[in-house]
Amino acid sequence: MLILLVEDDKRLGNLVAHMLKKQKHQVDWVQNGEDAITYTKITNYDLIILDWMMPKKDGITVCKELRALGYDGAILMVTAKDGLEDRVKGLDYGADDYIVKPFEFAELFARIRALARRTTKPFVQEEILTAGSIKLNVVTHTVEKDGVEILLTPKEYQLLELFLRNPNQTLPRDLLIDRIWGIDSEVNSNNLDALVRLLRKKIEDGQKNHLIQNIRGVGYKIEKQII
Repeated sequence: MLILLVEDDKRLGNLVAHMLKKQKHQVDWVQNGEDAITYTKITNYDLIILDWMMPKKDGITVCKELRALGYDGAILMVTAKDGLEDRVKGLDYGADDYIVKPFEFAELFARIRALARRTTKPFVQEEILTAGSIKLNVVTHTVEKDGVEILLTPKEYQLLELFLRNPNQTLPRDLLIDRIWGIDSEVNSNNLDALVRLLRKKIEDGQKNHLIQNIRGVGYKIEKQII
């Protein structure tokens, strides 16, 4: 399952993300409400685990905005607020379920399984992302160019999938670094540029026009029409 974890407590966020990955989930982790909105606009998450108390935008505000934007995946609200009125408020504004801190991971995993059973949105889909002669299979994690499989490293694959999910849209450098290396990494733009060069070498094969384009001072984007 593709999960967005929204939690501003670094210790708890690291632990929850680690435990979810051990359960074979794919996890993105952000630490404030504004980033939660931004990430959800560019990635079709199956589930959002959303902390109530956060900087910039709280969980209730994020929940309302996501539903208004048309997000139809599951939302699990996480909070220290355990009063009936608070629980009702979270559910009324678009949350599908509610778990109170501190919680046991067994309960968190059980609630995730329950949400997976009752959601109308399929969690595993045969999804092919394309740009020209490049095809990326989201389920099998394979990439082909002109029908021939290309072997990518995990980070190269992550970067390509992110571009293909957002064709013709410039993705800022900071967002790309956060998504590929994580919030707390010490990676800089030079590392991103090096990764883009490696990916280009594998998928562009020396062609004249770059599939992945550098937007000076902003970031990168992929052009679906080129090739």
